[in-house]
Amino acid sequence: MLWSSAAFIISYVIAVLAGHVEPLVPYISDTGTKPPESGVFGFMINISALLAAITMYIRYLLIEKQNESSHFLRSSCNMFTLCVGLMGCTGMGIVATFQELAVPSVHDIGALVAFGSGVVYITLQSIISYKSCPRWNTYFVCHIRMAISVISCIAFIPSILYVIVFASKISMTKIDWTPGEKDYTYHFMSAICEWTVAFGFIFFFLTFIRDFQEMDAEDERSIERGDQARTPCVTEGRIIKLLDTNRKLKSMFETA
Repeated sequence: MLWSSAAFIISYVIAVLAGHVEPLVPYISDTGTKPPESGVFGFMINISALLAAITMYIRYLLIEKQNESSHFLRSSCNMFTLCVGLMGCTGMGIVATFQELAVPSVHDIGALVAFGSGVVYITLQSIISYKSCPRWNTYFVCHIRMAISVISCIAFIPSILYVIVFASKISMTKIDWTPGEKDYTYHFMSAICEWTVAFGFIFFFLTFIRDFQEMDAEDERSIERGDQARTPCVTEGRIIKLLDTNRKLKSMFETA
């Protein structure tokens, strides 16, 4: 998830060096509001949303494949989880396209969809991981995923309260916060929570890497055994081509 991390960090560094935001925990959106960081922020976040959607789809296919033999989950639940995740990716695209000072109401809706759908998605994925234990996941990985989900959910709540409770008192388009200013404490705590949720998503997606690697290794072992039962009427050349595609997607995910 290097690309996603860089999207936040690069725009933050540019915004701070340009003097557009204070270095002490600004909102993520504040670091992508003014040129030149706004262009970098919008471009990189849109690509991050696309890469996240691809990763979610691969995860969906992986669970479907595992479920064929284990039957630990209804296919409709897996599809619902994918749809929730894709809603979050759409919200990310809205955040990147409709910037905070340009169209604040649309931007805020996009942020709410992105973070709200995101915490629901990782929570559902944590539950699915427990259901697939011990065959497809270790309990250690499940505990890590659930811990990240719980922390993200807890951090998400103050951000929502800030928007709902204090929006009438504080200008939501204000980006030049300074310590000691009125209502700065609310802004500071909410910004910390926002960064916590964002990096919670990144760390959660990192836990998928081993799952994808094991899926790739299992497919290779199937070819070596000449196991055609799981892929009827498919030639070996076709399987190898599918594996090459899977490796490329996995490499794209790790870069993101």
